[in-house]
Amino acid sequence: MTNLDNVWQAYIANKSQPLKEKLILHYAPLVKYVAGRLLVHIGQHVEYDDLVGYGIFGLIDAIDKFDSAKGVKFETYASFRIRGSIIDHIRRMDWVPRTLRQKNKQMEQAYTQLEDTLGRPPSDEELSEKLNMSLDETQDLIKKSSVLSLVSLDDYMEQNYESSFTSLVANRVDSPEEQTERQERKEMLADAITKLSEKEKLVITLYYFEDLTLKEISSIMKVSESRVSQIHTKAITRLQGKLGRYKNLLFA
Repeated sequence: MTNLDNVWQAYIANKSQPLKEKLILHYAPLVKYVAGRLLVHIGQHVEYDDLVGYGIFGLIDAIDKFDSAKGVKFETYASFRIRGSIIDHIRRMDWVPRTLRQKNKQMEQAYTQLEDTLGRPPSDEELSEKLNMSLDETQDLIKKSSVLSLVSLDDYMEQNYESSFTSLVANRVDSPEEQTERQERKEMLADAITKLSEKEKLVITLYYFEDLTLKEISSIMKVSESRVSQIHTKAITRLQGKLGRYKNLLFA
């Protein structure tokens, strides 16, 4: 039995504050990792240290509520709660007015229509013309849509973390119909990704499939973090337009 196991057992037995602080310190790097990943969505709006601060609340909550009897690793459970805590705090800042949701939907549709017509991703100028907006207004909308893609209840997942987590880790066998639908969704997502530009595909691959942070992707691509965030936002906007009601696949 490791020293960490001993700390867990002792904490579960007596809920000692000093032991809780030891667990918080041990898992603090997990909070930094989750916060670093979320920067790709909101790095232009919130400081990294603020995200870490929000995430600590999720870690403390996870330590208090973790049940090893469910057969789930603490890191898995804690990551879910840390992410949820950060998103909760961002949502409370009320950055997603109804008008932004409407404009974001219009932008998704415009992206899809222009891409179908042009046979390639539209430029910001072409998108601006389609939306009857100035270039500055369009670029500002793209930045704000990055936050929307993270915090929107419609685009992410329902806020009931317990039920969402239960469904995430439940050990059950899907029906043949569910297996078929899951496969169709995977194929739909894969097909949508192939239509992205090379830079967009690289960002999506590094972020969603390699689990890299904004800083790590920036280093690999040799561009600024804000540029990576911009590429990510455009890719997500295009994918959302193509996936329709299955857009939640991007945030699972």
